[in-house]
Amino acid sequence: MNTEAMAQGFISDASYSLEEARQAVNRGIYHRAVRRAQECVEFSLKATLRLLGVEYPRQHEVGDLLSRVSVERGLPEWFLSELPAIILASKRLVENRGPAFYGDEAAFTPPRNLYAKEDAEKAVSDAENVLKICRKLFDWWKAKK
Repeated sequence: MNTEAMAQGFISDASYSLEEARQAVNRGIYHRAVRRAQECVEFSLKATLRLLGVEYPRQHEVGDLLSRVSVERGLPEWFLSELPAIILASKRLVENRGPAFYGDEAAFTPPRNLYAKEDAEKAVSDAENVLKICRKLFDWWKAKK
């Protein structure tokens, strides 16, 4: 399987995670929306790295790596200008990944009690933005071939 096909698969998975995040917000399951939004962003960034033929580390936050390779690979200015927002969203969501799934175990607080509607809506909004930008880059990549 080539890198473009792998990237397309990750974009598809990111879209599905985003769909689940939206459903969770609509159902009032805000912690799950945060978790699924994080997965959407992670898949989106890994799709971009895969498209570039970059082997990413097996970790959840790959924004810094994407930033480095984006400049090296001569990606378009419109994408580079979006990188700070992409990286901020990724880092913020990765910080919430564990608590959104497990809660605050030290304080015996379940994940459902850690997140409000505003938290979930912000996470989904960030994920929508990251996925949109990564899809645009994917389309740009295919068009330049």
